[in-house]
Amino acid sequence: MEELGQFKRALIDATAGAISGGISRTVTSPLDVIKIRFQVQLEPTASWALLRKDLPGSSKYTGMFQATKDILREEGLPGFWRGNVPALLMVMPYTAIQFAVLHKLKTFASGSSKTVDHINISPYLSYASGALAGCAATVGSYPFDLLRTILASQGEPKVYPNMRSALFDIIKTRGFRGLYAGLSPTLVEIIPYAGLQFGTYDTFKRWTMAWNRLRSSNTSSTMDDSPSSFQLFICGLAAGTCAKLVCHPLDVVKKRFQIEGLQRHPKYGARVEHHAYRNMVDALRRILQLEGWHGLYKGIVPSTIKAAPAGAVTFVAYEFTSDWLESILT
Repeated sequence: MEELGQFKRALIDATAGAISGGISRTVTSPLDVIKIRFQVQLEPTASWALLRKDLPGSSKYTGMFQATKDILREEGLPGFWRGNVPALLMVMPYTAIQFAVLHKLKTFASGSSKTVDHINISPYLSYASGALAGCAATVGSYPFDLLRTILASQGEPKVYPNMRSALFDIIKTRGFRGLYAGLSPTLVEIIPYAGLQFGTYDTFKRWTMAWNRLRSSNTSSTMDDSPSSFQLFICGLAAGTCAKLVCHPLDVVKKRFQIEGLQRHPKYGARVEHHAYRNMVDALRRILQLEGWHGLYKGIVPSTIKAAPAGAVTFVAYEFTSDWLESILT
């Protein structure tokens, strides 16, 4: 019977994670497409950077509003959801694995499978659980992340008409190992990113519950200290923002590895040549040398604007879906 309970719990966490991830990814896709276009562009992505003599000019995208206008004019509204199918194939198993593993780790750390008891575990264990869950989810869904990046970055005219043609070309030019190009910087990125995202979310949630208890005691009411949906949204918003601001340079490096050596239409600027970077450290050094500090933060504006609501929507959707599924299955 205990085994059935564990299976039900894993099923609830995986299903709620997949649903919340799919909703969040679809809602924030336009910002993700703009972010990727900035990250894979070797030329400057800000107008002021073009004034520097040591940086290449002739940039396709030079600002968020200009990029939005150009994508809308050249590709129409569907352009903002380019690569969304592989993105959903990536993010739904990713969040399913992430939340299922996270719950298992928190159950082990707290000695209880009840979600309400997980909020009391050490903040350090919250960060560590989030980091390990993020690693497991990344390895399990990475090829779809790679395909998403390639399709979202190509623009018009398309180099790859669909996901299958991109997949076959990657296998043909890079082999099956090519499906995991950029995995190392991704894992290095995801450890602090997932750790910060889940750790800070739990921390903000604890603070919110303490605030609710304090407010309840001051008003002599018997109000439950559980966070409201709006408070959960704010906690997720803050957690997503904190994690993205810290880890963005590693995301830029990951995108460069994912598209290096692949075809790219000339109007979108220079392509990242095959073996352009020896390793992650070399990539960071070369980007810094050739593009300046700004190069490591290309796409930071749409990325942060996206990360905040994406984190908020994911956590709120997960909490509600998980509660709903628990009420049905238990």
